[in-house]
Amino acid sequence: MNRYLSPIRNYRKHIKTKNELCFQVILEETDLFIVAEKKLELPILEYVSYLRKQIKTYIELHPEFLTSLIPLPLDSKAPLIVQNMLIAAQKFQVGPMAAVAGAIAEQVATKFVAHSPNLIVENGGDIYIYSQKSRTIGLLAHPNQNISLGLKLDASQFPCALCTSSGKIGHSLNFGQGDIVVVMAKSGADADAAATALSNLLKTKKDISPILKKAQELSPLGVKGLFLQLDETIGAWGELELITF
Repeated sequence: MNRYLSPIRNYRKHIKTKNELCFQVILEETDLFIVAEKKLELPILEYVSYLRKQIKTYIELHPEFLTSLIPLPLDSKAPLIVQNMLIAAQKFQVGPMAAVAGAIAEQVATKFVAHSPNLIVENGGDIYIYSQKSRTIGLLAHPNQNISLGLKLDASQFPCALCTSSGKIGHSLNFGQGDIVVVMAKSGADADAAATALSNLLKTKKDISPILKKAQELSPLGVKGLFLQLDETIGAWGELELITF
């Protein structure tokens, strides 16, 4: 199986907003796409640098944090973003770096929501949303095709995270074969870690039903919804409304 590894994020061209600004913030491996009510590029860039330094410093002291594929002990002395990743890893039995993109998206959104009550932070397919109105999020299982499915979320569901894992797209380590697995949760770290854990289980179409059941079992840990796709077969569970374009 050939993975889609292009760094070009064409899906961002499909974003449609009114009375909001769209801008990109890039620092090393972190590539954020922001939808906000005002320009916040510089302060967000500075904050991303701060978060990355916290994670890098922790890795220097605890090298296993970068490479472990299993949960590590909690550390009450660690920076908040590291603690959130460690907690999510324990909840969903993955390595802590499985939660990094979602954790960064949430902390950036939470830091700047006071400046922009409507704020969306997308970090390589992992999204954290604050919004005072309903939103529609496109689901792109095949990067070179048009978006035909989406999730419609009501304003009452925000803030929330929607994080995506794939066995066919991107550089992230994944042991599954699915096109996309999308998890909804209040916590960005939880959504990211859960998406990784469930995506690792998706190898054939026969896995879809057991994974949907597994998501229901994980609801006490914060999982609020799940969408998954393998080839032309899809499954969904939870607080998600599927729509077609």
